[in-house]
Amino acid sequence: MKKRILVAPLNWGLGHATRCIPIINALLNFGFEPIIASDGDALALLQKEFPDLFSIELPSYKISYSKQKAYFKLKLLKDTPKILKAIKAEKKATKHIVKTNDIVGIISDNRLGVYSKKVPSVIMTHQLNVLSGNTTWLSTLLHKKFIKHFDACWVPDFEDDNNLSGKLGHDNSIEIPIKYIGPLSRFLKKDSEILNNLLVILSGPEPQRTLLGEKLLEELKKHKEKVVLVNGNIEDEQTVQVVGNITLYNFMTTNQLEKTINESELIISRSGYTTVMDLAKLGKKAFFIPTPGQYEQEYLAKRLLELNIVPFCNQNDFTLDKLEQSKHFKGFESFNYETDYKDLFSFFERE
Repeated sequence: MKKRILVAPLNWGLGHATRCIPIINALLNFGFEPIIASDGDALALLQKEFPDLFSIELPSYKISYSKQKAYFKLKLLKDTPKILKAIKAEKKATKHIVKTNDIVGIISDNRLGVYSKKVPSVIMTHQLNVLSGNTTWLSTLLHKKFIKHFDACWVPDFEDDNNLSGKLGHDNSIEIPIKYIGPLSRFLKKDSEILNNLLVILSGPEPQRTLLGEKLLEELKKHKEKVVLVNGNIEDEQTVQVVGNITLYNFMTTNQLEKTINESELIISRSGYTTVMDLAKLGKKAFFIPTPGQYEQEYLAKRLLELNIVPFCNQNDFTLDKLEQSKHFKGFESFNYETDYKDLFSFFERE
């Protein structure tokens, strides 16, 4: 009987789920049986990617953003009791799942209640420091309190100075063993003919995803060249709509999106960490629009601007002519790092 590993990504945008795809594929290649556990769009996406795998719905954190950047932190603080309640509920659910499904190990991508004292439990996160402005010390302290319940922490980044996450993923005060496993991406770089001048990838929680989509559609109607826009709405059927020079998809599968990114000259997206890893893997040029009030995305965007890799602007300030800035930035350099999954999964071989 194959050893069953519970893989549980957080449903906060699609990044946590998509970066679990290479982990799940590697588990399958090494003879494990992954069991998927999440909720909402993250669960729906992984069910589409792995229709033959058993999946379980976990309690939802019900994370949403405010419409105004100024109220982002206030909204998150207001939602904290709800999030803590969900963490408590998923902890109870995990106990039941481990007991009834013969689970021998857990990989939790930022789901803070998905661990067990009965089986080796690892948390995968790039957030050793959780940025929240003048309360960063508090949010980081709380996050570390949850992290120490796990047996190990995997950071999807390089350990040395030539890394992608900066201060987010580098902190030597964590109480459990840390392993830097290299950046994770579900994509492969291919030498493709450029067919699209612009590719827009919308992601992240509502209502900001829709607000950005409306803003970009209005601006990109003025663009004279071909634009593809992927909405990130995981629905039962894929829809394709053509509006002038813009082709709109509600979502794309991994293979479709990999092909489309490789065939696109410039990518417009949020500056979420999973997006950064994907674009670095594919060696693309990009223009970032951080989610308003999300300190992590703002930090990554500013860091990549300072490194002359990718320009960015605030959501309200975006205009079509801002894309001209990308000509003066070098873009991401493709990397060929291969994660040592044999070494990584030896974590679950212990008695």
